[in-house]
Amino acid sequence: MKSTPSLLAVALLIAAAPAAHGFELGEFAGSQVSFEGLLQSDHYWYDTDRALLDGDPGDGHDSDHGIRRAELVLKGKGSNGLDWVVGYDVEAESWLDVNAGFDLGGGHQLRVGQFKQPSGLEELSSAKNNDFISKAAATNAFALSRRLGASYGYAGNDWSVTASAFGRHLTSGGAHGAGHAIRGTWAPINTNGQVLHLGLSYLNHDTDADQWRLRVRPQADMAGDRLVDTGSFHDADRVGTTGVEAFWTRGPLKLQGEYLQSRVDRMAGADYQADGGYLSALYNLSGEGWSYRNGVPGTASPADPARGMWQLGLRLDRVDLDDTGVDGGRMDAATLGVNWYWRQNFKLALNWSSIDSERAGIPDDPSVVAVRAQMHW
Repeated sequence: MKSTPSLLAVALLIAAAPAAHGFELGEFAGSQVSFEGLLQSDHYWYDTDRALLDGDPGDGHDSDHGIRRAELVLKGKGSNGLDWVVGYDVEAESWLDVNAGFDLGGGHQLRVGQFKQPSGLEELSSAKNNDFISKAAATNAFALSRRLGASYGYAGNDWSVTASAFGRHLTSGGAHGAGHAIRGTWAPINTNGQVLHLGLSYLNHDTDADQWRLRVRPQADMAGDRLVDTGSFHDADRVGTTGVEAFWTRGPLKLQGEYLQSRVDRMAGADYQADGGYLSALYNLSGEGWSYRNGVPGTASPADPARGMWQLGLRLDRVDLDDTGVDGGRMDAATLGVNWYWRQNFKLALNWSSIDSERAGIPDDPSVVAVRAQMHW
């Protein structure tokens, strides 16, 4: 059922490829409107010492291939402090950011609609410039991402605070659960060529019909199997997630880390707690630096578009879902990555991950090779 819209998205993305930062469509209702897009084609090869990662019997070797994202986005910016965005992922058949922001002056801003909640540094970063093909296990397990709501933010020269109240996801059948979140950041070093960022966040929300489940794919967004999985809780009242984050950039080097901990308040069983985190290092071989805006690092464009920008990366991450009689499992992973940004619109990424996991006393230690071809405008 997704093939027709996906092919349409691919055609639109290819047609728009020469535009580096989206098509400028002109002025509409007082806003300068642009049209942006992102297409990601992912390919995974697995080698595991147990069953195939898609759950089918076999010899421990398997692969997955397909479109990961096909995003189409309209953005508008007016002269009166208003900006807005409407985004849709054709492949996932899911709404992305659909919101309006109001610049109140003096660093104050309001936003209403669907947007990423202020929790998780890696989750808040752009999918276009992900350091690795799959986000860290802790990010995938604990970050809430987009919900409908309203937020207030204040940004000073070196610090910021954002608070939000939210409800369900806009997409039909999407996640439910009203809640609130707050995130504060501070950059004690913020000069040309060097940034030290520190952040702290807390998010608390209701569950959907008292149901809750945590599970994580093995460094492959399209894998059918999860090596760690709590199973479903049927007595989960609320979930609270605390996040601690930091990164440091100097010239072409970026060091980044996060720790996330979630606590599930249960009505019958003992309260449940899980945690995880990662440490990563990225280096731009072609010498480009990093940007910093609104408490999030940004990836530079290639200094020489014809040559492109090369990145090398290493990430160590861990997630532990075992607690109070729940055998959710634990997973450790090491990922090596190479990224090549070519001109203004293309990216190729290659990752190799070695995974060490155990659930209910049963180990599984697969390795994963992942390749992503990306077009963005």
